[in-house]
Amino acid sequence: MTKILLSLHVLAAIVAVGPVTVAASMFPAAVRKAPVSVPAGAGAGEQAGPGDVRTVGLLHRICRVYAGLGIAVPVLGLATAAAMGVLGDAWLITSLILTAVAAGLLVAFVLPRQEELLAELADRRPVERARTARLAMLTGLFNLLWATVTVLMVVRPGSTTGA
Repeated sequence: MTKILLSLHVLAAIVAVGPVTVAASMFPAAVRKAPVSVPAGAGAGEQAGPGDVRTVGLLHRICRVYAGLGIAVPVLGLATAAAMGVLGDAWLITSLILTAVAAGLLVAFVLPRQEELLAELADRRPVERARTARLAMLTGLFNLLWATVTVLMVVRPGSTTGA
């Protein structure tokens, strides 16, 4: 059962967290490339270019949807840890804290700022580069937290499993 839970936990992390980290990382640059207005001569169904506002909207939607699916990662992780008998291990507790901080950062800062920038683009208002830079910094911190959790999951300091 432990191997099944661990496999599901890893798959959930790849399928749910991976898209959020990639889409969130792409979002600030896509905002900077998005046109403030549709170029002259562009028809109703035409793309405005690689930085199209629709692309920005899609990246935000990916972040929102997969963030919701991401709740499966700690749930399956806790089930796996219980099955392995490591709920009290420092590396696991640290990973849980970092996961909570990453989730809080995503929900409280990254997603709301994405929504604000998307609304500005939708209203055809110019977006300050400093705002996209701050979002990129927050997104980088979110990604760094997940990378740290991943390393802790692999290395498991103090583990007696020999891995």
